[in-house]
Amino acid sequence: MKQSKRFRRKKHIRKTVNGTKDRPRLCVYKSLSHIYTQIIDDDSQKVLFGCSTLTPELKKEIKYGGNIEAAKHVGKKIAEICQTNGVKKVVFDRNGYVFHGRVKALADSAREAGLEF
Repeated sequence: MKQSKRFRRKKHIRKTVNGTKDRPRLCVYKSLSHIYTQIIDDDSQKVLFGCSTLTPELKKEIKYGGNIEAAKHVGKKIAEICQTNGVKKVVFDRNGYVFHGRVKALADSAREAGLEF
């Protein structure tokens, strides 16, 4: 029930949110124990790069991947990866999740680290 509601919200969001080469889509997925992000170019249908709490560099810093502190680390890291690859502006795709808690923490830390959305 909960997941079907999220898929319904996701479908409505994806009608308007579209990533291009100039402004790719920052997609967020969260599970109970981890949070994942990907930078996606929807025109060429390719994932450019990604980051999660399972990334070896972040796994050393994070004790548990399912909390707000872990989401902040992932947001900062994905912003650093984007800047090193020349991406400054993205479109944020919350993937049907409500914009609070871990999703909001990830977005705020990515903005603080220099990403524009």
